[in-house]
Amino acid sequence: MGKAKSTAVPNKVLHGRVSYLYQAASYFATLEQSGKAKDRESGHSKEVELSRSTESTKSSQIAARQLISDLKAVSLKAQIRMSPDMKHVMCKICNTVMIDGSTCSSGTENHSRGGKKPWADVIVRQCNICGTAKRFPVAKRQQRRPHRTLDKPKRENKLHRECHIT
Repeated sequence: MGKAKSTAVPNKVLHGRVSYLYQAASYFATLEQSGKAKDRESGHSKEVELSRSTESTKSSQIAARQLISDLKAVSLKAQIRMSPDMKHVMCKICNTVMIDGSTCSSGTENHSRGGKKPWADVIVRQCNICGTAKRFPVAKRQQRRPHRTLDKPKRENKLHRECHIT
């Protein structure tokens, strides 16, 4: 009787830490709308509400950036690969969590002969903080064709034929 194979993930604690940092960063990045609602409930004047909401938005964005920076440091140190979905949400330059409409803007481009090739569509997400643009293909890439097998017989070398003639 052989031992059962264990399916344990190596560095499970570090994977948990990366997951927690990602969730916390995305929470702080989306906190700006709820911060505005809390300031309105307090009943202060409009000027105070605007200053508090911008301060809370700035502090939550700073916290989100710091968490993303920590996430990248942990994943690099432990040599853990981040999932592509995580990478698509983070800005490489300024470590901002990219949320459509608030921290980034997105659009579709197609530079293939005037947009005639529909499979060449690319989603472009541009960070509003640093201006960096990330491009992601819309369509899945097609698989390459397998190598063709040659049905024709190989050509014989002239020297080889000449030797056999005599």
